[in-house]
Amino acid sequence: MPYTPRHPCAVPGCPNLTESKYCEAHADRQRQDNRRPQNDIYNRRWRKVSKLFLAAHPLCVECQRQGKLTPATVVDHILPHRGDPQRFWDESNWQGLCKPCHDRKTLTEDIKPEYKF
Repeated sequence: MPYTPRHPCAVPGCPNLTESKYCEAHADRQRQDNRRPQNDIYNRRWRKVSKLFLAAHPLCVECQRQGKLTPATVVDHILPHRGDPQRFWDESNWQGLCKPCHDRKTLTEDIKPEYKF
């Protein structure tokens, strides 16, 4: 049975060829990739709380403004939390959105904010 060809290591600029993602010199990176960050706030607690929030607020807020009834599938932070745990867990800063509305809001408001002076 033929072997699969070796490919370059996933570390940028590393010339070593490997059969896995990283070469032997960078094998410790594989272990780091498998660990989740300790400060990951989108954890089991968030999944549980966001499910409860969506059960209590089942319709997309943005679609309702347009006169459409669409189920909410994502809990959105009205003001981006940017890693601030206090703002992240503030339920008054949450709203239910459908995925297309959430993606649109995130792209236009959260990623490319409009600065007002």
